[in-house]
Amino acid sequence: METKVIKADRKNIKKEDLTEAGEILRAGGLVAFPTETVYGLGGDGLNPDASKKIYAAKGRPSDNPLIIHIADKEDIKKLAVDIPDLAWKLADKFWPGPMTMILKKGPAVPRETTGDLDTVAIRLPSDEIARTLIRESQVFVAAPSANSSGRPSPTKAEHVIEDLSGKIDMIIDGGSCDIGLESSIIDLSGDKPLILRPGFITREDFEAVAEGVEYDKAVIAKTPEKNVVAKAPGMKYRHYAPKGTITIVEGDTDKVVEKINAEVALNESRGVRTAVICSDENKSRYKCKNVYDLGSRKHELDITSSLFDVLRQLDSDEIGVIFAESFDELRLSQAIMNRLRKAAGYNTVRV
Repeated sequence: METKVIKADRKNIKKEDLTEAGEILRAGGLVAFPTETVYGLGGDGLNPDASKKIYAAKGRPSDNPLIIHIADKEDIKKLAVDIPDLAWKLADKFWPGPMTMILKKGPAVPRETTGDLDTVAIRLPSDEIARTLIRESQVFVAAPSANSSGRPSPTKAEHVIEDLSGKIDMIIDGGSCDIGLESSIIDLSGDKPLILRPGFITREDFEAVAEGVEYDKAVIAKTPEKNVVAKAPGMKYRHYAPKGTITIVEGDTDKVVEKINAEVALNESRGVRTAVICSDENKSRYKCKNVYDLGSRKHELDITSSLFDVLRQLDSDEIGVIFAESFDELRLSQAIMNRLRKAAGYNTVRV
Protein backbone atom coordinates (compact mmCIF):
# COMPACT_ATOMS: atom_id res chain seq x y z
CA MET A 1 0.00 0.00 0.00
CA GLU A 2 1.23 3.49 -0.84
CA THR A 3 0.65 6.00 1.95
CA LYS A 4 -0.14 9.53 0.78
CA VAL A 5 1.18 12.40 2.94
CA ILE A 6 -0.54 15.78 2.81
CA LYS A 7 0.14 19.06 4.64
CA ALA A 8 -2.44 20.97 6.67
CA ASP A 9 -2.06 24.33 8.39
CA ARG A 10 -3.91 24.71 11.69
CA LYS A 11 -3.98 28.49 11.22
CA ASN A 12 -5.49 28.31 7.74
CA ILE A 13 -7.53 25.14 7.41
CA LYS A 14 -9.48 24.70 4.23
CA LYS A 15 -12.17 22.04 4.30
CA GLU A 16 -11.44 21.09 0.72
CA ASP A 17 -7.87 20.17 1.73
CA LEU A 18 -9.34 17.38 3.86
CA THR A 19 -12.00 16.20 1.41
CA GLU A 20 -9.95 13.21 0.22
CA ALA A 21 -9.09 12.23 3.80
CA GLY A 22 -12.79 12.31 4.68
CA GLU A 23 -13.63 10.14 1.70
CA ILE A 24 -11.01 7.59 2.78
CA LEU A 25 -12.54 7.36 6.25
CA ARG A 26 -16.08 7.01 4.88
CA ALA A 27 -14.87 4.19 2.62
CA GLY A 28 -13.41 2.27 5.57
CA GLY A 29 -9.79 3.35 5.12
CA LEU A 30 -7.28 4.70 7.63
CA VAL A 31 -5.98 8.26 8.03
CA ALA A 32 -3.43 9.49 10.58
CA PHE A 33 -4.04 13.03 11.77
CA PRO A 34 -2.75 15.48 14.40
CA THR A 35 -4.53 16.37 17.62
CA GLU A 36 -3.48 18.65 20.47
CA THR A 37 -2.19 15.58 22.34
CA VAL A 38 -0.55 13.14 19.87
CA TYR A 39 -1.21 11.98 16.32
CA GLY A 40 -4.16 9.62 16.00
CA LEU A 41 -4.73 6.73 13.58
CA GLY A 42 -8.29 7.22 12.43
CA GLY A 43 -10.91 4.89 11.05
CA ASP A 44 -14.72 4.81 11.05
CA GLY A 45 -15.53 3.95 14.67
CA LEU A 46 -18.88 2.41 13.76
CA ASN A 47 -17.38 0.19 11.05
CA PRO A 48 -16.10 -3.09 12.56
CA ASP A 49 -13.82 -3.73 9.59
CA ALA A 50 -12.21 -0.31 9.91
CA SER A 51 -11.49 -0.97 13.59
CA LYS A 52 -9.93 -4.31 12.67
CA LYS A 53 -7.69 -2.49 10.18
CA ILE A 54 -6.52 -0.12 12.95
CA TYR A 55 -5.51 -3.02 15.18
CA ALA A 56 -3.73 -4.73 12.28
CA ALA A 57 -1.83 -1.61 11.18
CA LYS A 58 -0.59 -0.94 14.71
CA GLY A 59 -0.01 -4.56 15.68
CA ARG A 60 -2.27 -3.76 18.63
CA PRO A 61 -3.96 -6.41 20.83
CA SER A 62 -7.67 -6.47 20.03
CA ASP A 63 -8.71 -6.24 23.70
CA ASN A 64 -7.13 -2.77 23.94
CA PRO A 65 -10.08 -0.38 23.32
CA LEU A 66 -10.08 2.50 20.83
CA ILE A 67 -11.16 6.08 21.54
CA ILE A 68 -13.93 7.49 19.35
CA HIS A 69 -13.39 11.14 18.39
CA ILE A 70 -16.37 13.41 17.82
CA ALA A 71 -16.77 17.01 16.67
CA ASP A 72 -19.86 18.04 18.67
CA LYS A 73 -20.81 17.35 22.30
CA GLU A 74 -24.33 16.24 21.42
CA ASP A 75 -22.85 13.28 19.54
CA ILE A 76 -22.36 11.56 22.90
CA LYS A 77 -26.04 10.61 22.69
CA LYS A 78 -25.40 8.62 19.51
CA LEU A 79 -22.61 6.58 21.07
CA ALA A 80 -23.51 6.07 24.74
CA VAL A 81 -26.47 5.20 26.96
CA ASP A 82 -27.32 5.96 30.59
CA ILE A 83 -25.24 9.12 30.34
CA PRO A 84 -24.79 10.66 33.82
CA ASP A 85 -25.22 14.38 34.46
CA LEU A 86 -21.54 14.53 35.37
CA ALA A 87 -20.61 13.68 31.79
CA TRP A 88 -22.29 16.85 30.54
CA LYS A 89 -20.68 18.94 33.28
CA LEU A 90 -17.25 17.65 32.37
CA ALA A 91 -17.92 18.13 28.66
CA ASP A 92 -18.96 21.74 29.26
CA LYS A 93 -15.78 22.36 31.24
CA PHE A 94 -13.11 20.45 29.30
CA TRP A 95 -14.35 19.98 25.74
CA PRO A 96 -13.06 20.61 23.17
CA GLY A 97 -9.85 19.43 24.81
CA PRO A 98 -7.61 16.61 26.02
CA MET A 99 -10.21 14.64 27.99
CA THR A 100 -11.63 11.21 27.17
CA MET A 101 -14.74 9.92 28.97
CA ILE A 102 -15.62 6.26 29.45
CA LEU A 103 -19.39 5.70 29.27
CA LYS A 104 -21.75 2.75 28.79
CA LYS A 105 -21.78 2.03 25.08
CA GLY A 106 -24.82 2.37 22.90
CA PRO A 107 -25.96 -0.28 20.38
CA ALA A 108 -24.43 1.58 17.42
CA VAL A 109 -20.86 1.03 18.65
CA PRO A 110 -19.37 -2.32 17.59
CA ARG A 111 -17.41 -4.42 20.04
CA GLU A 112 -14.52 -4.42 17.57
CA THR A 113 -14.06 -0.75 18.53
CA THR A 114 -14.47 -1.17 22.30
CA GLY A 115 -12.15 -4.15 22.78
CA ASP A 116 -15.23 -6.32 23.42
CA LEU A 117 -16.25 -4.15 26.40
CA ASP A 118 -19.68 -2.76 27.27
CA THR A 119 -18.17 0.72 27.56
CA VAL A 120 -17.04 3.26 24.99
CA ALA A 121 -14.28 5.89 25.17
CA ILE A 122 -15.24 9.28 23.69
CA ARG A 123 -13.22 12.47 23.09
CA LEU A 124 -13.82 15.83 21.44
CA PRO A 125 -10.39 17.20 20.46
CA SER A 126 -9.56 20.90 20.40
CA ASP A 127 -7.25 20.61 17.39
CA GLU A 128 -8.84 22.35 14.40
CA ILE A 129 -7.47 19.87 11.87
CA ALA A 130 -8.91 16.96 13.84
CA ARG A 131 -12.36 18.48 14.22
CA THR A 132 -12.50 19.59 10.60
CA LEU A 133 -11.53 16.08 9.47
CA ILE A 134 -14.24 14.49 11.64
CA ARG A 135 -16.87 16.79 10.17
CA GLU A 136 -15.64 16.28 6.60
CA SER A 137 -15.63 12.50 7.02
CA GLN A 138 -19.19 12.45 8.35
CA VAL A 139 -18.23 9.52 10.62
CA PHE A 140 -17.20 9.14 14.24
CA VAL A 141 -13.45 8.58 14.11
CA ALA A 142 -11.95 5.80 16.23
CA ALA A 143 -8.31 6.76 16.75
CA PRO A 144 -5.61 5.35 19.00
CA SER A 145 -2.15 6.89 18.77
CA ALA A 146 -0.68 6.55 15.27
CA ASN A 147 2.32 4.42 16.16
CA SER A 148 3.31 0.78 16.12
CA SER A 149 1.96 -0.79 19.30
CA GLY A 150 4.37 -0.43 22.21
CA ARG A 151 6.49 2.30 20.62
CA PRO A 152 6.53 5.92 21.89
CA SER A 153 3.46 7.83 20.77
CA PRO A 154 3.90 10.11 17.74
CA THR A 155 4.00 13.87 18.21
CA LYS A 156 5.21 14.66 14.67
CA ALA A 157 4.18 13.38 11.25
CA GLU A 158 7.72 12.00 10.82
CA HIS A 159 7.05 9.61 13.71
CA VAL A 160 3.92 8.33 11.98
CA ILE A 161 5.74 7.91 8.68
CA GLU A 162 8.46 5.94 10.46
CA ASP A 163 5.97 3.49 12.00
CA LEU A 164 3.05 3.26 9.59
CA SER A 165 4.09 4.26 6.08
CA GLY A 166 2.91 1.55 3.70
CA LYS A 167 0.31 0.30 6.19
CA ILE A 168 -2.33 3.06 6.02
CA ASP A 169 -3.94 5.20 3.31
CA MET A 170 -3.00 8.75 4.34
CA ILE A 171 -1.07 10.84 6.85
CA ILE A 172 -2.04 14.47 7.48
CA ASP A 173 1.06 16.46 8.48
CA GLY A 174 -0.05 19.26 10.79
CA GLY A 175 3.30 19.88 12.48
CA SER A 176 4.12 19.17 16.10
CA CYS A 177 1.46 18.46 18.73
CA ASP A 178 1.11 21.08 21.46
CA ILE A 179 0.75 18.86 24.54
CA GLY A 180 2.60 15.73 23.50
CA LEU A 181 0.93 13.32 25.95
CA GLU A 182 -2.29 11.44 25.33
CA SER A 183 -5.59 12.66 26.77
CA SER A 184 -6.66 12.28 30.38
CA ILE A 185 -9.18 9.43 30.65
CA ILE A 186 -11.96 9.46 33.25
CA ASP A 187 -14.31 6.52 33.72
CA LEU A 188 -17.92 7.49 34.39
CA SER A 189 -19.42 4.04 33.85
CA GLY A 190 -19.21 2.91 37.48
CA ASP A 191 -20.22 4.09 40.93
CA LYS A 192 -17.52 6.76 41.19
CA PRO A 193 -15.39 8.71 38.71
CA LEU A 194 -12.01 7.03 38.17
CA ILE A 195 -9.01 8.42 36.35
CA LEU A 196 -7.74 5.61 34.12
CA ARG A 197 -4.98 7.61 32.44
CA PRO A 198 -3.47 10.87 33.70
CA GLY A 199 -2.91 13.68 31.25
CA PHE A 200 -2.98 17.45 30.86
CA ILE A 201 -6.26 17.61 32.80
CA THR A 202 -5.28 16.65 36.34
CA ARG A 203 -7.14 15.13 39.26
CA GLU A 204 -7.33 18.61 40.81
CA ASP A 205 -8.93 19.92 37.61
CA PHE A 206 -11.55 17.15 37.69
CA GLU A 207 -12.21 17.71 41.39
CA ALA A 208 -13.22 21.29 40.64
CA VAL A 209 -16.22 19.82 38.81
CA ALA A 210 -16.79 16.42 40.42
CA GLU A 211 -16.57 15.07 43.96
CA GLY A 212 -14.85 11.83 44.88
CA VAL A 213 -12.56 11.54 41.86
CA GLU A 214 -9.96 8.82 42.39
CA TYR A 215 -7.11 7.26 40.43
CA ASP A 216 -7.48 3.69 39.29
CA LYS A 217 -4.85 1.74 41.24
CA ALA A 218 -3.10 0.76 38.00
CA VAL A 219 -2.40 4.45 37.30
CA ILE A 220 -0.50 5.21 40.49
CA ALA A 221 1.22 1.83 40.78
CA LYS A 222 5.02 1.85 40.69
CA THR A 223 5.08 -1.80 39.67
CA PRO A 224 3.07 -3.48 36.89
CA GLU A 225 -0.47 -4.46 37.82
CA LYS A 226 -1.39 -8.06 37.04
CA ASN A 227 -4.65 -9.27 35.47
CA VAL A 228 -5.70 -5.77 34.42
CA VAL A 229 -8.86 -5.39 32.32
CA ALA A 230 -8.01 -2.63 29.85
CA LYS A 231 -11.02 -0.31 30.09
CA ALA A 232 -8.90 2.38 28.46
CA PRO A 233 -5.86 2.53 26.18
CA GLY A 234 -2.49 2.17 27.90
CA MET A 235 -3.64 0.28 30.98
CA LYS A 236 -2.54 -3.26 30.19
CA TYR A 237 0.29 -3.55 27.72
CA ARG A 238 3.90 -2.33 27.51
CA HIS A 239 4.00 1.17 26.08
CA TYR A 240 6.33 3.95 25.02
CA ALA A 241 9.49 1.86 25.39
CA PRO A 242 12.64 2.51 23.36
CA LYS A 243 14.88 -0.43 22.50
CA GLY A 244 17.39 0.47 25.22
CA THR A 245 16.77 -0.18 28.92
CA ILE A 246 15.66 2.78 31.06
CA THR A 247 16.28 3.18 34.79
CA ILE A 248 14.53 6.02 36.64
CA VAL A 249 16.55 7.39 39.54
CA GLU A 250 14.51 9.06 42.29
CA GLY A 251 15.52 10.99 45.42
CA ASP A 252 17.45 14.07 46.46
CA THR A 253 18.74 15.87 43.36
CA ASP A 254 22.41 15.83 44.38
CA LYS A 255 22.25 12.11 45.11
CA VAL A 256 20.41 11.45 41.84
CA VAL A 257 23.11 13.26 39.85
CA GLU A 258 25.87 11.43 41.74
CA LYS A 259 24.23 8.02 41.19
CA ILE A 260 23.58 8.59 37.50
CA ASN A 261 27.11 9.87 36.86
CA ALA A 262 28.55 6.78 38.56
CA GLU A 263 26.38 4.45 36.47
CA VAL A 264 27.21 6.33 33.28
CA ALA A 265 30.94 6.09 33.96
CA LEU A 266 30.65 2.34 34.59
CA ASN A 267 28.68 1.66 31.41
CA GLU A 268 30.77 3.91 29.18
CA SER A 269 33.93 2.21 30.47
CA ARG A 270 32.46 -1.03 29.15
CA GLY A 271 31.80 0.48 25.75
CA VAL A 272 28.01 0.65 26.20
CA ARG A 273 26.27 3.57 24.50
CA THR A 274 24.70 5.32 27.50
CA ALA A 275 22.40 8.32 27.84
CA VAL A 276 20.76 10.56 30.44
CA ILE A 277 17.23 12.01 30.27
CA CYS A 278 17.01 15.13 32.41
CA SER A 279 15.63 18.61 32.85
CA ASP A 280 17.27 21.78 31.59
CA GLU A 281 18.12 22.75 35.17
CA ASN A 282 20.45 19.77 35.65
CA LYS A 283 21.83 18.95 32.21
CA SER A 284 25.23 20.58 32.81
CA ARG A 285 25.81 18.39 35.87
CA TYR A 286 25.89 15.11 33.98
CA LYS A 287 29.20 13.68 32.78
CA CYS A 288 27.81 11.78 29.85
CA LYS A 289 28.39 11.91 26.10
CA ASN A 290 24.65 11.69 25.39
CA VAL A 291 22.44 14.01 27.44
CA TYR A 292 18.81 14.48 26.37
CA ASP A 293 17.25 17.64 27.80
CA LEU A 294 13.44 17.50 28.05
CA GLY A 295 13.17 21.20 28.92
CA SER A 296 12.74 23.33 32.00
CA ARG A 297 10.76 22.18 35.01
CA LYS A 298 9.31 25.71 35.02
CA HIS A 299 7.67 25.04 31.64
CA GLU A 300 5.95 21.67 31.87
CA LEU A 301 4.64 21.65 28.31
CA ASP A 302 8.24 21.71 27.12
CA ILE A 303 8.75 18.45 28.99
CA THR A 304 5.50 16.78 27.88
CA SER A 305 5.89 17.82 24.25
CA SER A 306 9.47 16.53 24.01
CA LEU A 307 9.26 13.27 26.01
CA PHE A 308 8.11 10.93 23.23
CA ASP A 309 10.37 12.63 20.69
CA VAL A 310 13.37 11.99 22.96
CA LEU A 311 12.36 8.35 23.50
CA ARG A 312 12.34 7.88 19.74
CA GLN A 313 15.64 9.73 19.31
CA LEU A 314 17.26 7.27 21.71
CA ASP A 315 16.49 4.50 19.24
CA SER A 316 17.80 6.52 16.30
CA ASP A 317 21.02 7.10 18.22
CA GLU A 318 21.26 3.40 19.13
CA ILE A 319 21.47 4.02 22.88
CA GLY A 320 21.61 0.80 24.89
CA VAL A 321 21.36 2.01 28.49
CA ILE A 322 19.41 5.08 29.67
CA PHE A 323 19.12 6.77 33.06
CA ALA A 324 16.31 9.25 33.72
CA GLU A 325 15.63 11.80 36.40
CA SER A 326 12.26 11.76 38.11
CA PHE A 327 9.72 14.57 37.63
CA ASP A 328 7.60 13.96 40.72
CA GLU A 329 7.18 17.56 41.88
CA LEU A 330 5.35 19.03 38.88
CA ARG A 331 1.64 19.74 38.29
CA LEU A 332 1.68 17.18 35.49
CA SER A 333 3.83 14.69 37.43
CA GLN A 334 1.26 11.89 37.30
CA ALA A 335 1.02 12.14 33.51
CA ILE A 336 4.75 12.45 32.90
CA MET A 337 5.81 9.74 35.35
CA ASN A 338 3.04 7.38 34.18
CA ARG A 339 4.59 7.40 30.69
CA LEU A 340 8.18 7.34 31.92
CA ARG A 341 7.54 4.40 34.28
CA LYS A 342 5.89 2.41 31.51
CA ALA A 343 8.78 3.21 29.16
CA ALA A 344 11.17 1.98 31.84
CA GLY A 345 9.17 -1.15 32.56
CA TYR A 346 8.79 0.25 36.12
CA ASN A 347 12.57 -0.07 36.63
CA THR A 348 13.22 2.48 39.39
CA VAL A 349 16.08 3.11 41.84
CA ARG A 350 15.73 5.36 44.89
CA VAL A 351 18.81 7.09 46.36
